[in-house]
Amino acid sequence: MNLQDIPYIIYAEETPNPASIKFVANKLLMVSGASADYESSALAKDAPMVMELFKFPFVKRIFVASNFISVTKNDAVEWEEIRDELRLFITDYLNKGKAIINKLPQKQVAKDSGFKETISVNTQHNSPANEVENKIIEVLEQYIRPAVESDGGMITFKDLKDGIVTVQLRGSCSGCPSSSMTLKAGIEALLKRLLPNDVKEVVSEAL
Repeated sequence: MNLQDIPYIIYAEETPNPASIKFVANKLLMVSGASADYESSALAKDAPMVMELFKFPFVKRIFVASNFISVTKNDAVEWEEIRDELRLFITDYLNKGKAIINKLPQKQVAKDSGFKETISVNTQHNSPANEVENKIIEVLEQYIRPAVESDGGMITFKDLKDGIVTVQLRGSCSGCPSSSMTLKAGIEALLKRLLPNDVKEVVSEAL
């Protein structure tokens, strides 16, 4: 049987963030390694499935990765009331062969020159400027990112300045009550142990 002929099966997994649930698919939703984070429907014009999910009044944020979708809800409802509804909707949508994301989201950012440029809102690490930053990215990829993804989130490296590593947390990690503990007790402790002369602290940039 061709892989495309196998129907999508979606199951829901809880995450450390009580406001987010991870809907896992038995097949790839995007190219492996690709992902996109949507804070509102304004960024979802090129993502038909995301636009449909934002029509649910309780949906606050959506993160799409290669084989799962993290949905963050508002406080108006409990997951027991909506989890199955969302799971069935996602399953039905995918099995009808409808488009998920046609193009990664973009936004305009101001440059120092005063002009604005359009950038892709993806979830890739910033390019390393030196060997230390390259080692930090390697540690994140090998030890941290798999664990974060298993909880329905994503972590990316932004920069290193004066020994302070700045990362970005997305998906279910964004706004998660336990994310600060993960950041300090897990990520910071590991980077300081592996790169004691280069890393003093790890902070998360708000998204």
